[in-house]
Amino acid sequence: MDLSDVSFFTSDPQDPDVLLPTDLARSSWSTEQIHGVATSGALARAAEQTLAALGRDDLRPARQSVDLFRAARMQPFHLSTEVVREGPRICLVDVTLRQDGERVARASVLFLAGGEAPSGELWSPDVTYDPPPLDVAPPTDQPRVPFVHSEAGWSQRFGDHQNASRKSSWNSAVPIVRGEKLTPFQAAAATADGASLVTNWGTAGVQHINTDITLALARAPRGVEIGLTAIDRVEHDGVAVGTAAVYDREGRIGEVVMTSLVNSRRSIDFTRIAYDDDGTRREG
Repeated sequence: MDLSDVSFFTSDPQDPDVLLPTDLARSSWSTEQIHGVATSGALARAAEQTLAALGRDDLRPARQSVDLFRAARMQPFHLSTEVVREGPRICLVDVTLRQDGERVARASVLFLAGGEAPSGELWSPDVTYDPPPLDVAPPTDQPRVPFVHSEAGWSQRFGDHQNASRKSSWNSAVPIVRGEKLTPFQAAAATADGASLVTNWGTAGVQHINTDITLALARAPRGVEIGLTAIDRVEHDGVAVGTAAVYDREGRIGEVVMTSLVNSRRSIDFTRIAYDDDGTRREG
């Protein structure tokens, strides 16, 4: 299978700030909408490009907070950025996504400079998060269907995991724009939207739609393979807060927190859906 042209967007040759969604960006909630994975990745790309234009290769991504307050449609959209603050050890970039002149989503992206580790001892949880075994998911930098883990074990058959047990996913991220090399930060930012999958997927499918994504990173991933594991979830009156650990093959690198609204009338039933590595969705 040729995956060289797989991406969420193409760039407009007339305006590099305009992205055109491909079919792979289409949401499972509605065929007319762009999913949060593609949206979050596009926002991260814009912020990262702004940092590069400033020449700040001494900074690294530490946090991206995304607000998804309108449904992004399967139409061209425009991205604009603003440097809110640039200092010796910090750069804060705001990104706005617009369609037809209306704001659809926004992100606040924080880049920080590293430094020497503190000399004192600090508490941290004695918990490890592991990717699938190498014979199940060999290392790759190519897109592929995510592996999911639940009480059914690791597999790429989503229907195996429609249960009430704790979930993890292992993702080899899709390039944001065709012809561009995916960066580790873009991979993490895009994959972060999948925290909704591992925290909101139960016996009746996914019945909540997330309204935001906050990704916090102690370091950037080593490569574009990203793992997510649900570590907490609380819900009252249809409003849920989910938290997932973020890790790569070398260990934990951060976490994602997101807020979701119940959307059970349009739930996603994964026992009826399958995917190919090129993003093709099959019903059945």
